[in-house]
Amino acid sequence: MAEFDLIERIRRRAAARDDVALGIGDDAALLRPPPGRELAVATDTLNAGVHFPADTPPEAIGWKALAVNLSDLAAMGATPAWCTLSLSAPAPEPVWVEALAEGLLALADRHGVSLVGGDTTRGPLSLCVTAIGHVAPGRALRRDGARVGDDVWVSGTLGDAAAALRAWQRGEPVPEALRERLWRPTPRIALGAALAGRAHAAIDVSDGLLADLGHVLRASGVGAELAIDALPASDALRAALPAAQARRALQAAGGDDYELCFTAPAGMRAGIEAAAREAGVAVTRIGRIVAGEGIACRDADGAAWLPPATGYEHFGGR
Repeated sequence: MAEFDLIERIRRRAAARDDVALGIGDDAALLRPPPGRELAVATDTLNAGVHFPADTPPEAIGWKALAVNLSDLAAMGATPAWCTLSLSAPAPEPVWVEALAEGLLALADRHGVSLVGGDTTRGPLSLCVTAIGHVAPGRALRRDGARVGDDVWVSGTLGDAAAALRAWQRGEPVPEALRERLWRPTPRIALGAALAGRAHAAIDVSDGLLADLGHVLRASGVGAELAIDALPASDALRAALPAAQARRALQAAGGDDYELCFTAPAGMRAGIEAAAREAGVAVTRIGRIVAGEGIACRDADGAAWLPPATGYEHFGGR
């Protein structure tokens, strides 16, 4: 398929917003940001064999490529609006590319996001998406706002995607519910927006809860105490790994959850629960922010728990 034929196929499928003055097809897109709002921009790259198994369906690859970026916007409390896609592929087979685009654009449609440009090239399979949104000045959720005495919360459940990936790597059957969490994560856009003005700091859980919470702690100059057995687990994960000890490392350091981890004042608990109900997602209080540095984990009996790893290292593996 010729490059411009490929671009035209994607352009015809992409929905346009009223604030797109010029979209796919020129050297750059022209956008009309809402007056009085700050732009939030997130970029992530997904590589075959690193971020997704090579035999992942193209629809799931497209969905995830956008989802991980929308998750970053959610962690900032931003409203998504536009995105770009840079696609490298060994051979742009039309049916495969259209399926990939359909997965990305299905999620874009769900959140009112317009694909406004990008690039295509021949090479190893890789996708780079940039998502652009907006947030009211001073309302963005940042990593450097956690304060001593804050509760630490997490949305949804943890460990499903890591369990699916581990089973795949071992050549074991992968339960469908776990596989879907790996293939099609759910960006918590509504929750992020509802937390603005309530939470002090937030981050999305991509590399692992302990690793990502660690970024918040270092940026904020504080430490944390976590109740490791309070980490929320799905019914599918409990069925696959009935023993809590078998789940802990996957939940604490497995990554690929794309849930939100955030801190908020203890006096805001009712407001946080109301925000979660408004967003239609469960949240769980898993610890507190303390003076000092690092993360201390304890089990239900009060014993210290040391993780085998804190999360994914992009240049060193786990």
